Amino acid sequence: MGTGNGDSPQTSDERNTMTKRPLHVLLASPRGFCAGVDRAIQIVEEALRKFGAPVYVRHEIVHNRFVVESLEAKGAVFVDELDEVPDGVPVIFSAHGVPKSVPAEAERRGLFYLDATCPLVSKVHYEAQRHQQNGRQIIMIGHAGHPEVVGTMGQVPEGAVLLVENVDQAEAVRPDHPDRLAYITQTTLSVDDAAAIVAVLRRRFPTIEGPRKEDICYATTNRQQAVKSIAGRCDALLVIGAPNSSNSRRLVEVASRAGCGRAYLVQRAADLDWQALAEVATLGITAGASAPEVLVEEVLAAVRERFEAKVEFVPVTQENMSFKLPAALEA
Repeated sequence: MGTGNGDSPQTSDERNTMTKRPLHVLLASPRGFCAGVDRAIQIVEEALRKFGAPVYVRHEIVHNRFVVESLEAKGAVFVDELDEVPDGVPVIFSAHGVPKSVPAEAERRGLFYLDATCPLVSKVHYEAQRHQQNGRQIIMIGHAGHPEVVGTMGQVPEGAVLLVENVDQAEAVRPDHPDRLAYITQTTLSVDDAAAIVAVLRRRFPTIEGPRKEDICYATTNRQQAVKSIAGRCDALLVIGAPNSSNSRRLVEVASRAGCGRAYLVQRAADLDWQALAEVATLGITAGASAPEVLVEEVLAAVRERFEAKVEFVPVTQENMSFKLPAALEA
């Protein structure tokens, strides 16, 4: 299509080159997949390879629609509850963990199941069981209704765990035996929020027993630290992740508190609000622990289409954690 004034037509690339303005991109690291998420996805892929399709998965294996849809295309079938799983097919439990009642029901039905619960979530499960067996009432710091919280509270008898979501609830909670208390936490919380809640609990209940090693996982902590390292330099910051991903939503909150007033959660490049980025000179980019790097690359490609982007890699630490697959898949 011509320009209408006799001049040679401009290609789309030529127009983009003429109109692109500079943009400084700060790419946080670590970002994206953690070892627990990587292991959970591998479990589904290896089960499909070993047993063939379909393989059923109770709940989203991780909180990311791109990942779920990619696995569906390979033959995974995602369901809400076990009663949707037919007899004679493998079923996998998600990385967030499940209450004890779920594997018990699978065993009652004779289903072959694989547990993709992140080992760091399993650690919290064992803590809850140990505290309950030792006669301690448990306060769990976490978000009501989150699958990880539901799974952890389901490791012990009903009533053994009191859920606390914020500082106000920590001030108000009334345990049955204040001198026989322990606390555990969801693994994907804001480190700063959790510390504030723990401080209240320790002030109110000086003998409360905490975890031997921090419950908030290394990946959550590292990604929040990486965001803190760039937030103060950014006019806007994008967190690539799902709206139901706790660790991704916490990254948005951390960025806002660390000095970037315009932090946005986006699932992928198609969700970018270019109007909101029109006057941005420095843009931060990170990804939650359940978001694959391919989505980061997709967003970067979209940014480069519109801007003359200079990308600065900002690492705060290196990660080398890995977890073994279940023995049934390694054999």
